Amino acid sequence: MNNLEFYGLGLNFFDMVDAKVPPLVIFIIGGIVLALMTLYHLKYQRYRSATVKYSDIRIVARASRSKRQKFRSVLILFRLIAVALFIVAFARPRSGTEIREVTSEGIDIMIALDVSSSMQAEDFKPHNRLYVSKEEIKKFVEKRVNDRIGLVVFARHSFTQCPLTVDYDVLLNFVDQVDFGMIDDGTAIGMAIANGVNRLRESETKSKIMVLLTDGDNNAGEIDPITAASLAAAFDIKIYTIGAGKSGNAMYPYQDPIFGKRYVYQPTNIDETALKAIAEKTGGKYFRARSEKELEEIYTLIDDMEKTEIQISAHMQYQELFHHFALAGLLLLLLELLLANTIFRKLP
Repeated sequence: MNNLEFYGLGLNFFDMVDAKVPPLVIFIIGGIVLALMTLYHLKYQRYRSATVKYSDIRIVARASRSKRQKFRSVLILFRLIAVALFIVAFARPRSGTEIREVTSEGIDIMIALDVSSSMQAEDFKPHNRLYVSKEEIKKFVEKRVNDRIGLVVFARHSFTQCPLTVDYDVLLNFVDQVDFGMIDDGTAIGMAIANGVNRLRESETKSKIMVLLTDGDNNAGEIDPITAASLAAAFDIKIYTIGAGKSGNAMYPYQDPIFGKRYVYQPTNIDETALKAIAEKTGGKYFRARSEKELEEIYTLIDDMEKTEIQISAHMQYQELFHHFALAGLLLLLLELLLANTIFRKLP
């Protein structure tokens, strides 16, 4: 990040007190000095015009004034600009570049998403649970910085849809590809946790978490959810569990071979006891999402609780600029002197 600063004025007075001089102050002082010089010049010219230096000036009066002499006032302009440049040079302008060094301690996050048929319930109107869950996962991923994030999907079985990565574009693409029918129907919560633990167990980061979302209870898989949670705790993996769905009955779409798409009401069966136990055993927390808004708030809360530690150290590198202004002012004074004694030379 670049900026321009002014230090000192005149005989480095402000350097002695180590104070910054605002550019506005410099320009105000410069304007006052230029105004005084202009007034002095006008007054000086008036008195000079009344001074008689020659005994007989009739010949000079009859002589027409040359075009060069008409433009002689440009010398005063050169002098005023030179003084302005010297004032800026005395202010000691410096161009500064801020260099920032960012170091961060990332977090490894595995997201476990239920893709069983019950996630088709449309109680998160106007969309179903899976669609809303995918959208909120994408929002969560886009908020993270320097964290490795992966995705596990599960129904009757579980597999890794995307391994831990910092390439969020690739991860978001894998999230979009998640859909029903990828796995046989069922809910293997224990297997999903075990799969996530397998991905996180060799992580060397200080913080390892898993976010598990489901709308049912464990009814498949070879590993019990509590056993899998104990395995996660052994590897210092914290699990946040989310139960998705409204209480009571929810509308599920049903494709009738004769009448086409219909809706049937089925109860929401979330094993909240098991989900709370999983979270408690691993040091996490259980949440219940009954709407799209609540699910968004849950992911925001998890994002706030699991912040990546970022340390920023900054220092400035300055480049002195005063010599440019001083040199330009000196050249203008030399140009004024040269023109005054050549092209715009006065009569002796």
